[in-house]
Amino acid sequence: MYIDMHSHSVASDDSRATVEQYLKWINAQRKKGFQIDGIVLTEHRQFDAESDYSDLAKQYDVLVFKGSELDTRYGHVLVYGVTEQLTKAIPFNDVTMDTHELLAEAARTGAFGVPAHPGRSGIGLVEWQAKGIEFPDLKVVERVNAGNRPEEQEKADKVAEELGYLGIGGSDAHFTSGIAKGMTQFPDGIRDEKDLVGALHEGNFHGVLIEETVQ
Repeated sequence: MYIDMHSHSVASDDSRATVEQYLKWINAQRKKGFQIDGIVLTEHRQFDAESDYSDLAKQYDVLVFKGSELDTRYGHVLVYGVTEQLTKAIPFNDVTMDTHELLAEAARTGAFGVPAHPGRSGIGLVEWQAKGIEFPDLKVVERVNAGNRPEEQEKADKVAEELGYLGIGGSDAHFTSGIAKGMTQFPDGIRDEKDLVGALHEGNFHGVLIEETVQ
């Protein structure tokens, strides 16, 4: 399965794409031979617990999961399998929250945190690691981000190789044609966010660009 693990709809303050626009674009890309099975909506500084995309997902035959992208003291973190317990424990709109606390609380409540675009200046963990901030329990980062500049991608690849991080992939889409340009390949079927978290724990996945999914 190929799932875009990082995308933003109009629910995020800097995106102009609706979920339906994304799904229509995905079906157009499928006709070109690309395999795209699902997306995760990771809206900025929030978790959209109310929206139900099940009808759209069925209509377009695309899995639609929900997560979050949170601003933290040491960079942005993608969170999957968000629970009500986590939203009560962590103020999602606090841009100064401690990164270590978020990662630990996510794990404690059944969610899974992954530092986003680690090579990006100011909001990626590589910059903070260079300043001596350590993440001893970290195992997974967003290695493939289709919005990365070449030098940002190079830093992400380097830190993953040097520290042995597993890598997911995502598009970081903020506009319709950006969706699914980066994805994560999973060998087994994923039906919901619980399966997604389980697959991340198992560690059998890797990030890809859409060109690598041609059937």
